[in-house]
Amino acid sequence: PVLCANLLKPVARGHEAAETGFRLFRPFFLWFDRLFSRIRERYGSAVAHILDFRLPYFGAFVLIVALMGFFFMRMPTGYLPDEDQGVLLTLVQLPPGSTQEQTIEVLEKIRNHFLDNEKETVEECLTIAGMSSAGRGQDQGMVYIKLKDWDLRDSPELKADAIVGRAIPVFASIRNARIYPVIPPAVIELGMAKGFDFMLQDRGGLGHEKLMEARLQLTGMAMQDPRLVSVRPNGMEDTAQHKIDIDWDKAGALGVSVSEVQNAISAAFGSAYVNDFIQGGRVKRVYVQADAPFRMLPEHLNHFYVRNRTGGMVPVSALASSHWYYDSPQLERFNGFPSLNFQGEPAPGRSSGEAMNVMEELASRLPQGFGHEWTGLSYQERMSSQQTGMLYAFSILAIFLVLAALYESWSIPVTILLALPLGVIGGVLASTWRGLPNDVYFQIGLLTVLGLTTKNAILIVQFAKLRVEGGMGLIEATLEGARLRLRPIVMTSLAFGFGVLPLAIASGAGAGAQKAIGTSVLGGMITATFLAIFFIPLFFVIVSRLFGRKKGAPHEA
Repeated sequence: PVLCANLLKPVARGHEAAETGFRLFRPFFLWFDRLFSRIRERYGSAVAHILDFRLPYFGAFVLIVALMGFFFMRMPTGYLPDEDQGVLLTLVQLPPGSTQEQTIEVLEKIRNHFLDNEKETVEECLTIAGMSSAGRGQDQGMVYIKLKDWDLRDSPELKADAIVGRAIPVFASIRNARIYPVIPPAVIELGMAKGFDFMLQDRGGLGHEKLMEARLQLTGMAMQDPRLVSVRPNGMEDTAQHKIDIDWDKAGALGVSVSEVQNAISAAFGSAYVNDFIQGGRVKRVYVQADAPFRMLPEHLNHFYVRNRTGGMVPVSALASSHWYYDSPQLERFNGFPSLNFQGEPAPGRSSGEAMNVMEELASRLPQGFGHEWTGLSYQERMSSQQTGMLYAFSILAIFLVLAALYESWSIPVTILLALPLGVIGGVLASTWRGLPNDVYFQIGLLTVLGLTTKNAILIVQFAKLRVEGGMGLIEATLEGARLRLRPIVMTSLAFGFGVLPLAIASGAGAGAQKAIGTSVLGGMITATFLAIFFIPLFFVIVSRLFGRKKGAPHEA
């Protein structure tokens, strides 16, 4: 109101809006006003035609709703869109028993590939030997690849997906190593790579060997399924291990305590923390450990001694024996059950939701006693998909209750709610056309479209309702409301549409999320404007005739 009082000025009788502004633009304003007047008159004629043939056009609306439901149900599901975050990860796993030198050699090959063959895209690489997302060990490694700024990678072949696609066949030629270049997930700390996180569980207590057999069987089925790519067990393979057995009865007879034996073996073959000291203003730690040449082989156990209660030295070999056995270097549990982790991605053109359904289908073919769970982003996706229907229902209910309170009527809000599918179908068709899934950002976009469609309907319904309450005929009031409110509807819709257009065509950091929400909102805004302006008058007339007639109010036949 304050701005209106200061900006809007009284005008003389006969003044035309096009006469306002600079003289240079007045011809354009006059032309635009005449053009829009013709459009408004034709629009009014079209609305009058629709109101004369209400039943066929309401049938067309029902068909639109059916198409909306059909395409909505066929949309692939997802949680968050994949993002080019400017970094890549490469997970490396060598055969069990490989040395750290062999791991470093493979890591150098990976590093050289990115720095030599991807000079346009890669800025620097960091290699880490001894650990990866699968676990810790000499046969594990990782490579962090930092990509150049998004402005320098504006073409599709310089994006993160393209870099990974070129790296996969190159790394497949490296023998005796499993190498997986991956893109980090959209939410850091919810997994190591995009795609799905699947946990295979031994719920029947079948044992580790059966669980490993099930892992091998599931991996084989997943690798043969064309709907999945890069499916891999994310864990360490069973390997030969050296076990030391201590004869506690003999140790007690020789006066050696349990802690003395354990501490000696742990410090010699591993390490033991002693204390701290200060050097150069920094606190540094002291660890004791046997020298490398004397802790490399099983027979080196003969070199170590422990002190008994009388102060004598007893060789550890007199108390302990060792042997080799084959087992897993780590035992993983998930929700209390022995578990193994699988990671993978959907094939190009498919969504994460489809890939998750495929993994569940394959897991159902395993022997009885095995189950599965989802973790990371996959778990969040499953949880969000169960809440989507409730989210939409509460949104529509909130709109209905607010409108019912605004108009003090239970029937008028129905007119506005009937227009909601006209906005939703645009968002669904636009996202389907661009191959985008039904994810969190799509759902946010649809909720925005519901609000914008409601706004367009209110502009017409509120004006027509006031005219009817003032004594004007229902058809006449509806036509006048549609004609007079066309300009603000088109103006606000175009302004909002051009506002979200940069989101729909975004590039660079966060482009995936921006495209997802921008596409759904822009598509919904288009249909909510150019379809709803024809159907909202029809809904108002039908609902008013069915529920809203008041005694004494004149209505046209």
